[in-house]
Amino acid sequence: MLLDLHTHSIKSDDGRAKVENYCQWIRSKNLPIDGFVLTEHRQFDAESDYSALAEKFDLCILKASEVETEYGHVLVYGVTPALQAEFDFGSISLPLAKVIAACNAHGAIAVPCHPGRPRVGMFAHTDALGVPAGVEIVEIYNGGSRDQEDQIAIEHASQLGYRGIGGSDSHIVSHVGRCATRFDAEIKSIDDLVLALKTGQFEAVNLKTGD
Repeated sequence: MLLDLHTHSIKSDDGRAKVENYCQWIRSKNLPIDGFVLTEHRQFDAESDYSALAEKFDLCILKASEVETEYGHVLVYGVTPALQAEFDFGSISLPLAKVIAACNAHGAIAVPCHPGRPRVGMFAHTDALGVPAGVEIVEIYNGGSRDQEDQIAIEHASQLGYRGIGGSDSHIVSHVGRCATRFDAEIKSIDDLVLALKTGQFEAVNLKTGD
């Protein structure tokens, strides 16, 4: 099963894509992905229900979050009300250690995204801050990466023993599905996704290049 693990809709302040339009684009362009995860910036969208769209287009549509830490941006999968009470998702300066600890305590998982990117990527900060404890997965393929950002992510992840995921980081409809993550198991819920990530049954896929 192939899922794009990093997308943004109009719920994000810089997103210009409606979720229904993502679905229409995926089907009209025959993209090979089976669904996508909405990782809205600095929030968790608890109110939106995309189950009807998921059924109509036969796609898996899940929700997560993208938060901001001193090590850059981090995707959080498995958000619950209890986890939301642990830290302010809207903050732009969360301690990564606190985010990881809270995720571990509440059955979620924290994944630094576009870690090879200047300023907002984790590896831009490890020289000054050190390698953070508790990271096990990072995003190695990002659809918005430029220059050598993905290569930096891949090389550092290899050196540190991190597993890698892929996501498009799409903010407009036509960018969805540029990168994704292949899972051995069928993913029907966020719990399925978190379990697959924690057990390592996945691989990152760069659909732009076929890697």
